[in-house]
Amino acid sequence: MTLILFNKPNLVMCQFSPHPTRPSLADYINIPNIYPAGRLDADSEGLILLTDDGQLQHNIAHPSRKAPKTYLVQVEGIATAAQLQQLRGGIKLGDFTTLPCDAKRVLAPDWLWPRNPPIRQRQEIATDWLAITLSEGKNRQVRRMTAAVGLPTLRLIRIAIGGISLSSHPLMPGEWQEVDANAI
Repeated sequence: MTLILFNKPNLVMCQFSPHPTRPSLADYINIPNIYPAGRLDADSEGLILLTDDGQLQHNIAHPSRKAPKTYLVQVEGIATAAQLQQLRGGIKLGDFTTLPCDAKRVLAPDWLWPRNPPIRQRQEIATDWLAITLSEGKNRQVRRMTAAVGLPTLRLIRIAIGGISLSSHPLMPGEWQEVDANAI
């Protein structure tokens, strides 16, 4: 059983098939018969797990068995205690209400790489960093959650899935390594 930890760069498509305008996983990983266990949007960065084991892929990605996922989120504005409480309690997003999650203010880690291209900067608007841990993962959920509380997401980096994290497996964007499948 193979389990690959990959640090997905910004604007890379989370698929092996070619994309007409953007790089895909195939531009970084040349291992036959592995598939991503879950996805990240093209404009999100960070941890992706890939495997050749269908049961492991199911255990990582299926909604009924989802491993918790932690995201480092740079937002526009400074998060208040009330906004963090809203994030933690679950938010009605129209088509669904999010499950409770963990959300807290953090400092940008010293191991964080610069984004390419850089995020937009507005001199008059401060930014803040949040760590958000979800037990679910719907399409663009973190971005929709932060926007709903008045903190638009500028940068989104998945830093952990279950027991595997980029802080314990430091990889630069585009790098990958094989890891022990029992670490999940």
